[in-house]
Amino acid sequence: MSASDDDSQQRFALGFLFALIALIVSAVVGTVVVKQVRGPAKPVVAAPAPAAPVPAVAADDAASVRVENGVVKFYFATAKADLAAGANEALADVVKGVAEGKKAVVSGFHDATGDAALNAELAKQRAFAVRDALKALGVAEDKIELKKPEETTAAGTNAEARRVEVALAQ
Repeated sequence: MSASDDDSQQRFALGFLFALIALIVSAVVGTVVVKQVRGPAKPVVAAPAPAAPVPAVAADDAASVRVENGVVKFYFATAKADLAAGANEALADVVKGVAEGKKAVVSGFHDATGDAALNAELAKQRAFAVRDALKALGVAEDKIELKKPEETTAAGTNAEARRVEVALAQ
């Protein structure tokens, strides 16, 4: 074996090693850049801003919130209890009403697909998520009434049925 063959093999090994290191470094840098572009997760606990009703159309399987005739309606994705973006803004009038002496009544509904007991538990978790959002906005727990509707399986599409409603009561 000649010296030039040894040099050639060493250059190949070094080149391969540098390429491997460059690949690893670019993967790490790419991951960091993606995380920075997405930004940190933001909690839903911002101070309420005075806002008009927040119109949102319930997509087939996406969380959304809308206000209809003074009732805040939270729609949930299948098997999830995560509140939609805009929850705090949609609850602003409820928070104001509670400050004026009213109670916030929270009712959970679910669709008719799947196991009834699991659906009832999920509706309860969703109602608790809305209750927690109200508490985070400064509403005292004794001013929040969790009310199980007489008919928890709502009519309409499954997306419309997976909801929690918040209304003001005396």
